[in-house]
Amino acid sequence: MIVFINDQPIRLIGPKAAAQLTGSTSSSQPSFTDYDEIVDARLEALRAESLHGHLLILNANPATVSKLLTLLQRSETSNLLSVTLGWLDKEACEEAIKKPFKVIKAAGGVVYKDDKILLMFRRGVWDLPKGKLDPGESSKEGAVREVEEETNVEVAVGERICTTWHTYTLNGSRILKRTRWYRMAALDDSRMTPQQDEDIEKLAWLNWRETKLALTNSFSSIRYVIDEAGREQKVE
Repeated sequence: MIVFINDQPIRLIGPKAAAQLTGSTSSSQPSFTDYDEIVDARLEALRAESLHGHLLILNANPATVSKLLTLLQRSETSNLLSVTLGWLDKEACEEAIKKPFKVIKAAGGVVYKDDKILLMFRRGVWDLPKGKLDPGESSKEGAVREVEEETNVEVAVGERICTTWHTYTLNGSRILKRTRWYRMAALDDSRMTPQQDEDIEKLAWLNWRETKLALTNSFSSIRYVIDEAGREQKVE
């Protein structure tokens, strides 16, 4: 599970994955030396001073998660790059993350046409088409509907890429949005039009390099989705 709290990634890993950090020799796999701060929740309390660089928290329990969420809300976190949370009980820690928020379910797509990806410019940043599910709607159905409504591009849905969770505030309520992302193929973009009542200013087909450059002005969760999509199929 990866959660973006205030656009900062928090990755939950199990005891086995945490233990492997000590012996990692692969350049593609993290090790203890890749973290700026390491906190063992069984031995010490999590404090605001630990929120900098890449933070690893070992042996976390629900109380640790609650403390982390409180610190992220109340403390200065501009120097914090990421948090890796090694849990003792996966379900309990995931529930502790969800507890302070209203959970909303959504779906979206990474749409391909030849060697290009469809991005939209909305509220000052580049984004991917997505939206909340209607009652009784499956994630796949909702993903196709939202993409076609926001872009007026007819698509065929493929395999799921990943699931993200990200937070925001709406009318004073703290929201945690779960979004399931799908790979899609454009079938007809001849009437492609941005949905203006959703504040979408423009749409663009961009190659891989252009996409990565555009997403420097985006959200961490969107960059994560594109990186996950690129793991299986690089767009040149």
